[in-house]
Amino acid sequence: MKLVPLGDKVVVKQLEAEEKTKGGIILTTQSQEKPQEAVVIAVGPGGMVDGKEVEMQVEVGDKVIYSKYAGTTVKLHDEEYIVVKQNDILAIVEE
Repeated sequence: MKLVPLGDKVVVKQLEAEEKTKGGIILTTQSQEKPQEAVVIAVGPGGMVDGKEVEMQVEVGDKVIYSKYAGTTVKLHDEEYIVVKQNDILAIVEE
């Protein structure tokens, strides 16, 4: 079983939170802030969404920054994914 997004939806997998600060302080899981950084797992086809033509700008494997409270969390095979609209993706992280 796999997730196949429809329309302008994108499936992302959130990256792990940092366990250490830049200064070397180890953070407990409660004090770790959930990152808004994720990797794109699947991309919908785009097309006509709400009467507008939508072209998908992200690809599978892209590292992205998304809005803090965006999307719907889905659990599949003990893995947690987030389904977001492409509009909720703020930037692609290039290295």
